[in-house]
Amino acid sequence: MADLSERVLALAGLAQALGQVRRIADTGQANASVLDTALDSVFRIDASTPAAVYGGLANLRPGLVLLQDYFVNRANDEHLPRLALAVLQLERRFVRDAAMTEKVLRGIHGQATAAGRLGSSHPDVIAALGSLYAETLSHLRPRVLVQGNPHYLGQPGVVAEVRAALLAAVRSAVLWRQLGGSYWDFLLRRRAMVDAIEARLG
Repeated sequence: MADLSERVLALAGLAQALGQVRRIADTGQANASVLDTALDSVFRIDASTPAAVYGGLANLRPGLVLLQDYFVNRANDEHLPRLALAVLQLERRFVRDAAMTEKVLRGIHGQATAAGRLGSSHPDVIAALGSLYAETLSHLRPRVLVQGNPHYLGQPGVVAEVRAALLAAVRSAVLWRQLGGSYWDFLLRRRAMVDAIEARLG
């Protein structure tokens, strides 16, 4: 089992992806580099370390800051923790569904060449990842309900981007569980989590 300093990286990846979900839903625009980190992580299934999943520790700084704000009660987005809880619950159901897990992995592998050639944030890749989420994870309960500006959430391109970012969030949730993460981290290890986050932030 990995220690907390590794697990907080997966949680930072989760928070970071969901931060982009919230931003896209509200404004129709992602932070391009932060979204790149999230979507790249979807394709790094066999990365050697948690940090490598995200292309290095520096790429996780926005997510680590979001986590720090949450644990010290400084968060300014009340929807983000609820969204994170919904994704963590969704991950539990996802990993128990072998057929769906296999379908998602096949879909990711099927897009890996295009992502490598065009970039994981290319509209074609985002559209494919969004469709993959819609065909698989969106059918599980509880559904992850994303609130935002109806003007943007009515646009197919924005919806695809939101779904692709949700897929990235689930990828981080899976990694967190693989590293030994559980709800006890939130209930019993808050101080240790804050220490681990602050150490990573330097």
